[in-house]
Amino acid sequence: MRNGDRSTTEVFEDLLASGPQDKYVLRLYVTGMTPRSQQAIAAIKTICEKHLKGRYDLEVIDIYQNPILAKDQQIVAVPTLVKQLPSPLRRLIGNLSDEERVLVGLDLRPKQ
Repeated sequence: MRNGDRSTTEVFEDLLASGPQDKYVLRLYVTGMTPRSQQAIAAIKTICEKHLKGRYDLEVIDIYQNPILAKDQQIVAVPTLVKQLPSPLRRLIGNLSDEERVLVGLDLRPKQ
């Protein structure tokens, strides 16, 4: 069977080669615009642009502005990054500037 000028097998192989295209839904919980919060925001945005460009939604939640959201998600420390999708749910707490740690936490790299 042909798909344009390419066989179905060729199209399928190209899709496999392009790698996973899951959309990542991330929430970053911070406390106001403190230096630590700003550092966490900058770090996760840099990592997402480098490794998930066009495949992520990042919502930054200030727990001072939305304390109920933090309570509902049982956020006990900040900054906390929550990967909601793709499954499984993951939480990374603390310093997000360690790129390798964040990539493992987001299931973008296997543990070494």
